[in-house]
Formats: sequence, structure tokens, C-alpha cells
Amino acid sequence: MLNLDTHILLHALTGSLTRREKKLLCGNPWGISAIVLWEIAKLAQLGRIEIDLDSPRLRRVIARLRIWPLDLPICREIANLDFKGDPADEIIAATSIVQRVPLITRDRAIKKSKRVPLA
Repeated sequence: MLNLDTHILLHALTGSLTRREKKLLCGNPWGISAIVLWEIAKLAQLGRIEIDLDSPRLRRVIARLRIWPLDLPICREIANLDFKGDPADEIIAATSIVQRVPLITRDRAIKKSKRVPLA
């Protein structure tokens, strides 16, 4: 199981993954933090992406994902992160720690973390 950062999920939907990302995603089931859905909704609302939560393609992918809720253990873990990012990134990273699943991301701050399990 892999935890996908928002932009990785979007790159998967648009076919713009790197070779390494494609290889990782092909061999593993996918999961996301619930905050990823909120980020997609906001990005669509702001006109920064064309896909939105009503997109048939996104809906098919979401139906096959494991979606982790924002819960108390994840909120507690945020205080232990060794990087600072926007709140959504911190939730996504803390989700990987609590759920013990590697995160696939392009975010430089998260990739420098010694605590977040990375794919």
C-alpha cells in the first residue's frame, strides 16, 4: 500500500508520472488521506486544475482507493513532524506515519523528513 500525495494522484490521472512513480504505483495498492479530496476540490474551485470531484475518471479511481480519515492519532502525530509545510501536507505526512505506509510525493520538505516513511 502507498499513500499518495495530492499531486501524485493528479499526475497519475493526467498521465504525467515519472518512470519511477509509474513503477511504484503499478506494483502497489493506493491510499490517500481524506484531505487530498479537499485539496482537489479547492484546486478545481480556484481554477488551478481542470479535473474536479465529479470527474468520472477521478470517481472511478477514488472508488478503488483506501481513504484514511483525519483522526486523533494523525492530529497528534503532526506535532512530531520534523518539517513544516502547509497543513494539508502535514496531514498527509502524518497519515503515512500513523498508518505505517510509504508516502509517494514530490514535495521537497517532506522528502527531507527523517520521520515520514517514503516510497
